[in-house]
Parts: sequence; structure tokens; C-alpha cells
Amino acid sequence: MANKKNKTGGITSPSYETIKEIVVKGAEKGGDKRQFVFLDKNKNECERSFKQTWDEISAIGTFFYKKGLDGKKKIAIIGENCFEWMVVYYATLVGGNITVPMDCKLHSEDLADQLIRCDCDALIYTSKFTDMVEAFKADKNMPEMLYFDITNEYTEYIKEGKAAVDAGEKGFFNAEVKPEDLACIAYTSGTTAKSKGVMLTHKNIASNCSSACRAHTGRHAIGFLPLNHTYAWVSALFSSYILTEWGYLCDGIGNIQGDLKKYHPYNFSGVPLVVETIYDRIWKTARKTGREDILKKGLKISNFLMKLGIDRRRKIFKTIIDNLGGNLNMIVCGGANLDPKYEKGMHDFGIEIYNGYGMTECSPGITCNRPGKCKFGSVGVPLDCCEIKINNPDEDGVGEIYVKGTNVMAGYYGEPEATAAAFDGEWFKTGDHGRIDKDGFLFMVGRKKNLIVLSNGKNVSPEELEDKLSRIDYVKEVLVYEEDKRIVAEFFLDEEEYPDARARIKGDVDEFNRKMPLFKNIGKIKIRDEEFPKTTTLKIARKYN
Repeated sequence: MANKKNKTGGITSPSYETIKEIVVKGAEKGGDKRQFVFLDKNKNECERSFKQTWDEISAIGTFFYKKGLDGKKKIAIIGENCFEWMVVYYATLVGGNITVPMDCKLHSEDLADQLIRCDCDALIYTSKFTDMVEAFKADKNMPEMLYFDITNEYTEYIKEGKAAVDAGEKGFFNAEVKPEDLACIAYTSGTTAKSKGVMLTHKNIASNCSSACRAHTGRHAIGFLPLNHTYAWVSALFSSYILTEWGYLCDGIGNIQGDLKKYHPYNFSGVPLVVETIYDRIWKTARKTGREDILKKGLKISNFLMKLGIDRRRKIFKTIIDNLGGNLNMIVCGGANLDPKYEKGMHDFGIEIYNGYGMTECSPGITCNRPGKCKFGSVGVPLDCCEIKINNPDEDGVGEIYVKGTNVMAGYYGEPEATAAAFDGEWFKTGDHGRIDKDGFLFMVGRKKNLIVLSNGKNVSPEELEDKLSRIDYVKEVLVYEEDKRIVAEFFLDEEEYPDARARIKGDVDEFNRKMPLFKNIGKIKIRDEEFPKTTTLKIARKYN
């Protein structure tokens, strides 16, 4: 039976209480319907139905139970995106154990520190990390753990688990999972350099996924977000079961163009860098093929027709749509600031960009734009699992964003003082600054910890300046920070398309300064020869300098 849409364009979905409920009911509903397409370790294309995935989840979950991982045990996962990663993750949660999904791009010392502080009971890993795991085994500070290689031994684990299921083993299936049970410990940078273990309950994650699916809906998708990141859980891992739609698991972002054309997704979730890359590539291709003027003319015609209530975007820009697979109509974007020009630009081509805001401590979704309720430049309105407010707003309505709701974490693992400091009563203090307009849309201003405090007492948000400076055509990346009591703007420029970029930047920054209050003026310019170092979530690493 098809999912019914609600007034916001999402589906009329029940509020799930646990992840086990989401997976079990979704597997029953999906049945023999295709759920996942992926490449195996030999790069062969494989496919699983909802039933087939559930059979593997059951086998792995039962295998864990046989090994003593029979509820409330902490199971860490280190590995690249792969189908086996997902099965282990689902099996851990459905069986009442606790997942510790780890960022495999972090240094081994950071991962070792997290495993020790978390006191894990087991570590699941792919063969790419065998050497790292061997070093963990030799570390005397490491907790006593079971180790499982899901690249080379996965088939044997499945076989052993299935044999136990066939023999009548019911422990995994009968595992009691309650809404308040701890589901996950997700490590994040939090508000200091040392990572914190964010404790998320089944209710936290299940309510956030339910709300996200009520705000958005979609058909089949592709997924390339790191599976250890909470954003991937809401956008792919659990929405798949709520929507009962299939998805292709990309083995990397490098071939996204080819994946779009091969699997024809209707939607996907990504970070701003992906949207920016797609949009910039459209214009770059138009210039290289001598079709830039034709594209501009098409936009004028299309925008004129839109004003008359006539939407011909996907027909006028059919070539662009076809190059993106032919079906793409929605990209849900989050993780960093997105220049409104990309939202408007992609909208003009017939593809909607729905920008949102979230953080690990909120499972992660807090606000998002959605069909019928969208404003360019904003990060949308709250999901129905939470509410937000601005604490101590200034004369412009800007202050720290507070959140409360069923999606807000239970606290930081083993850090009661940090947990207490993160809350103001029942409100979670995000550390982000923003404002809420009269229609309830949230507009981001910047991170509290990144604020530049001037000698005159004025506060300057570097993200605000970066957002405006990034709109200069040839600016690919920009980072704003304080140095020697001056505001510095450091640029990485597109000198391939704009050979005169270095000669032009001073004049354009001077023009920027004339339009800004004096205390927000850029006092020094730096030019980089290469792009900025990135975090594992593709954000510029601010602490590099």
C-alpha cells in the first residue's frame, strides 16, 4: 500500500518508539520489494530485498547472541560504507545492544581513545582496517573485546547465525528494546577539541526519523554519506524502512555523476559541497560547450513563465535533468552553510534544495525546509519532534539556539559535568547563533565558539562574512578569522576559470567592505594555492591555522 502524503509533502507516518519497531515493521511491509543495491568487495553489483536483508540481520544478530553479545553490550563498528556495515548496525540495535559507530577517517590514536573511554565489548571492522585493529589488540590499555572481520568472515558469521536460527534460537528475536534504552554512543567534537560520546536512546533516533519522514518523502535514492554519521541514519538507514523505498549505496562520492545517471534517483541527501559542485559544473559545462547564452535565455523564459504560474522547468532544462539521472527532483542538504544562490539556482532548473539544520546531540535533525514550507537562505522550521527558541536575543533577534524535544540526547557518556553544562533546564544549548523570523523560519548566523570578539566589544560571526564573500564568482573557498587584532579573509580562488582572480580579489573585498559596517571590514587578505583541509564531514577545518 502506498504511503499517503501529508500537507507538508511528507508521509502520514506513525511515531515510532524504537529502532527495532522501525526495522521489524519495515521489513514486514517491504517483503520481497527491492531495498538495497550495492557493490560487493569485488565490485560486483548486488541486490537485496527487504526480506533478504532481514534474514541477514537475523543471522548476524543471532550470531552475536551466541558470542555473548546478548543485550546492552557496546559494539563498535569501523569500516567504509558497505552493505555488511549496515547489517551489523541494524542487528546490533534490533538485538538490544548499543552501537558505537566510528569515523574511519580519524587517526588511529583518536579511535583508540574512543574505544578505551567507551569500554567497548566488541569491535566490528572491515579488512581495510586490519593493521589498525591489530595495533588495538596489542594495546594494553584497550578493553577486552571480541573482534569480527566482516570483509573476510561475514559469510561464515551468516552461516553460523542462520544455523542457530534454524535450530530454534530465539534470543535475538525476543530481545526487549524499550524507548528509553541507550541505542548509540556517537562521538563528536562537541564544543571542545576532545570528542564526546553522545548518548542517543531508541526514542531519540526513532522520533527524529519519524518526524523527518513526515516532513519529506521520496522514491528511490542514492546514498554516499558516511554511515557512521547520524545524518545518514535519518536520510537513508531508517527512512528506508519507514518509506519502504530502495536505494543504491555508493562506494564513494568520486563517481556521483555516473551513479546518478545509472541509478536515476529521485532524491538524495548531501552536504552543501555536493550541491555547489553540481551547480558549478552545470555552468562550467555550458561555458565550455558555448551554450552559456542559451542557458541564460532559457532561464529568462522559464522564470517569466513561472511568474504566470506555468512551470516548464524540467522540460526547458531536460538536458541538465537527464545528466543528473532524469528523475532527480529533490536534494536535502545539511551539515554547513549553503549560499542561497545554489538553492535558487537549482530551483530554477527544476530541482528543489531543502536546506536543514541539525547536530549529533539532536539525533540529528532539528529544522528543515520542505515542500510547501521553504525560504531560501533559511534552514527551515522545526521538525515536529522538537521546538526551538533564541536565548537572550540581541536587537537584531540573534542569540544562541536552544532545542528541546524527544530527539535531544540523554547526555555525554561518562561526562556528567559536560552534560550539565550543555543544558539550561530542559533546553539543550546548541552553541550556534541564529534568529527566527515572523514565520518561524530559522536563519543561521554562526557558531558561538567561532565568534570574533573585537576590542570595542563587538561580536563578529565569521560564518556571516564567509557566506557573503563566497558569493564572489571566482571564490571557491574562504575562511575568516582573527589575527593580530584584525579580521583576516583567506581565499582559495578558481584561477582556472578566472585567471585574473588574484588581481581582482582586493578590489572586490574593498567593495565588500564599503557595504559592511566598519567593525565587520576585512583587514587582511590571504590567498591559498590549494583548497583548505577538510573535516571528515567535508567542512573546512577551522583549527588548521
